[in-house]
Amino acid sequence: MEKGQIDDLFLLEREIICHRRELHQIPEIGLELPKTIAYVKNHLRTLGLSVEEYINGNGLSVVIEGEKGGKENDKVIGLRADMDGLPIVEKTGLAFASHNDNMHACGHDGHTAVLLGVASFLNQHRELFKGKIKLIFQPGEEYPGGALPMIQEGVLEQPKVTRMLGFHIGHLDTSIPPGKISYKEGPMMASMDRFAIKVCGKGYHGAYPENADDPIIVANQIVGAIQTIKSRNIKASEPVVISVTHVSGGFNQNVIPDDVFIEGTVRAISETTRQFIEKRLQEICRGMSIAFGVECCLTYDYKYPALVNDSSVTFETVQSLTQFWGESKIEQTKECMMGGEDFAFFSQNIPSCFLFMANPRSIKGQFNGHHHAMFDFDEDELINVAASFVVAAFDYLNA
Repeated sequence: MEKGQIDDLFLLEREIICHRRELHQIPEIGLELPKTIAYVKNHLRTLGLSVEEYINGNGLSVVIEGEKGGKENDKVIGLRADMDGLPIVEKTGLAFASHNDNMHACGHDGHTAVLLGVASFLNQHRELFKGKIKLIFQPGEEYPGGALPMIQEGVLEQPKVTRMLGFHIGHLDTSIPPGKISYKEGPMMASMDRFAIKVCGKGYHGAYPENADDPIIVANQIVGAIQTIKSRNIKASEPVVISVTHVSGGFNQNVIPDDVFIEGTVRAISETTRQFIEKRLQEICRGMSIAFGVECCLTYDYKYPALVNDSSVTFETVQSLTQFWGESKIEQTKECMMGGEDFAFFSQNIPSCFLFMANPRSIKGQFNGHHHAMFDFDEDELINVAASFVVAAFDYLNA
C-alpha cells in the first residue's frame, strides 16, 4: 500500500490525541469501566456503527465492512485495544492528568484512542478495502484479564475472525530506539501466573519458641527453596522468572504467629515449564510440611499464557509495514519480554501478530517505565500506530 492512499487518516492525528487526553483523565481498573465504555461507545455510535457488548457491557466490538470489489471476501481481521488503567496515583504533572486515584500508567489510553481514530477512518473509506474489520475494545488486561471472557462470549465469531493484530506503545523493549516499530516471530511475551502459599503452624510466646511450630522459619525456608527451581531444576538458557513479591505474617515483636502468607509470580515461555514449576512448588510445600510439622497449602493460578506470534502472519505484517514505512522504521525484538499480555489468548485462538511501538516520553529529563506514577509516552507516534493497523489490515484483506 502506498502512503497516498490513506492521506485522510493523517488528518485525524489531533482527534486521536484528543481522545487520548480525554481518556487519560478517567482511568478505571479491572473489568468495570463505566466511564471509559460510555466514552468509547458514544464515539462509535456517533459514527453510526452498531456496537456489540461483552462482559456486562464492559467490552465492545464493532464490525466495519469494506465495499471494494463486492462483498465476497470472507476474510475478517481483528484489531484490539485494551482500555483499563492501574491503581496508581499519578504524579506526571500533565495538564490532562487523572481525576481520580487510578492512572493510565501503561499506555492503554493511547491504544484505545488509536482504535477510535481507526474507526473514524475506516467508516469514511469503506471503498478502500474488501472483507471485514472487527475492532475489539477490551477491559481488564492488567488484571484479571478481559480477553478470555470476551472470547468465551463469542467476540471472535459472527463474523469469524481469521487474523488478529495488536500493538503496545511505550517502551517495553528498551533496546529498540524511539520511533521504531518492533516485532518478533514466535514467543514475544511470557506467560503470567500467580502462586500463593499459606504456612499454618502454631503460634506461641516469642520467648519460648520450643512450644511453637514457627511458620516464619518455614516461610524463610520456602522462599529460599523457590529460588532453586530456576537455578537448579531448569536449563540456564530457558527464559524463566520466579519472584516472591509478598510475604506477610506476625503482628507483635514477642509473639510467634500461627501463619504466614507468601505470594509471587511465575513467568515462562513453555507450557511444559509452567506445569513443572507448579509441580516443584507442590513438592516444596509437601516437603516443608513433613520436615517442620506444619501445613503448607499452595494455590497456583494459571493466568495468561505466553504470547506467541504466528510466523506467517508476522512475516506478512512486517513485509507490509516495511514496504509502507521503509526498513528504517521496523526493527526486530531479539528477546522475549518477561512481562505478560492477555492478547496471548487471542493468539492461542487465531493466527496473530503483536507489535511494539517505541515511543517513550521523558518527564523531568527521564523516561519512567510502564506501571510507574510518572509514565508517559510520545503522542506524536499514535497516528503512526493507527496507520500501521490500517496498512496491515488493508494489505491482508485486499490480497
